[in-house]
Order: sequence, then C-alpha cells, then structure tokens
Amino acid sequence: MPSRLQNLLHEIIFEADTRAGKAFDVGLLLAIVISIVAVALESVAEIRTEYGQLLRTIEWIMTILFTIEYVLRLYCVGRPIRYAVSFFGIIDLLSILPTYLSLFMVGTQSLLVIRALRLLRVFRVFKLAHFISEANVLREAMRSSLRKIIVFLGTVLSLILILGTLMYLVEGETSGFSSIPQSVYWAIVTMTTVGYGDIAPATVLGKLIASVAMILGYSILAVPTGIVTVEMSRASRTVTTQACPQCGINGHDPDAKHCKMCGGRL
Repeated sequence: MPSRLQNLLHEIIFEADTRAGKAFDVGLLLAIVISIVAVALESVAEIRTEYGQLLRTIEWIMTILFTIEYVLRLYCVGRPIRYAVSFFGIIDLLSILPTYLSLFMVGTQSLLVIRALRLLRVFRVFKLAHFISEANVLREAMRSSLRKIIVFLGTVLSLILILGTLMYLVEGETSGFSSIPQSVYWAIVTMTTVGYGDIAPATVLGKLIASVAMILGYSILAVPTGIVTVEMSRASRTVTTQACPQCGINGHDPDAKHCKMCGGRL
C-alpha cells in the first residue's frame, strides 16, 4: 500500500486536476523553457563569453531540480520500473543525463535540448484531453501501420538499389556515377524529390531512367500517408488525462477502472 506521502506526491506531480498539481506542472513547464533558452544562448559565442558562467549555473540548478523531480516521480508511483521505461520516463531521464555527462565529455550539455520533448506535458497541464486522445490515435495508427510500412520500405529500397545499379552501368564514372553506392545515393535523392543536382545523367537512356525514378518518387510518397490515414480512422477514440497511480501513464478511456498498461486500479 502506498503511504500518505506517496499519495500526496502522486496527486501533485502526476495529476493536473488539482490546484497544487496544476501549479506544479506550470512551474515545471516554465523551468523547462528556462533551461532550453539557457542552453540555446550558451551556444552563441558572444553571449557565452559574457554570461557563460551565469548560464552554466542556471543549467546546473535546473538539472538538480529535474533530478529531484525524477526521483520523486519514481518514489510516488507503485511500479517505478514501469514508469522509468515509459515514454515520459525515458525523456525525463535523458533530460538530466547530458549535464552530468558534460563533467566527463565536453559538449554533451548541448543535448539538453531534448528537454523540449517534456513540453508535451502541456497537453495534460491544461486539461487538453482531446490532444492526448489525438496523440494516442496517432501512436496506435503508427503501431498498426508498422508492418505495412516495413514491407513498403523494403520494396522502395529494392527499387532504389535496382535504379542505382542501372545508372551506374549506363552512365559510369564520366557522369559522376563512380560506384554503386554513389549511384544509390543519387537514386535516393531523386526518388525523394530532393534533387540536389550534384550528380545528373548525361545520356538519353540515363535521363529516361531518371524520369522513371522521378515519377515513381511522386507515387511512392503518397503510399505511407494513405496507410497511416486508414489506421488513424480505425484507432480514433476518446481518453482522459487521469494518470495511473502505479506507473504514471495517462490517456485512459473515460470509463476505465484499471490501467491499460500495468493493470493498476485507477
């Protein structure tokens, strides 16, 4: 059974329906913004020269606060390991590691911009449950589409390899297609419609192959969009902002009595 202190901390840290919980989350978002701005400003040479020490102090203060918050999150949930391996649990950990790593590896503190992902909590703070619902729909759609997209990417990679090899045989080194990997690079750039122009076919046959690759590129880009769209229409549903006391996961159905991830009672 969780202690009274754990219940109180869970209500403040994980729930946004109470005044204390909302105040905590708003303060957390402000701290995240301040830390990101500090890291961004420190990358500017002129500002770093004049205010570098102040910015590093702010960075360490925020990191210590986030570390305490992370430990408290693990303490107040019934299943800390479950929360630690969840999406926000991993993001919370990654947001504090770069500062400590900077003690041993210079420059790693720049990775603190990953804290921007923690701003996703704003959807829960302001009770925007419909945004959480849409995010869950997108996640479910991507998960359901994974196998289809893998098959699709396998087909695309095969086409890219074939087209790249053909261009290597047709054009050769004189046109810049010096190797099959170089030609495959050209095929990727062409089929994705990026078109850097650093390599271009010179022969008629090469231009014909390039034209086919361009047309295929426009067709291919529409396929994954259609796959995900179909799955999104199937996955649409309504969820709440209530967080599980055991693992801290939110996004449950309005009539749910137990957590869909760990089975804990809501």
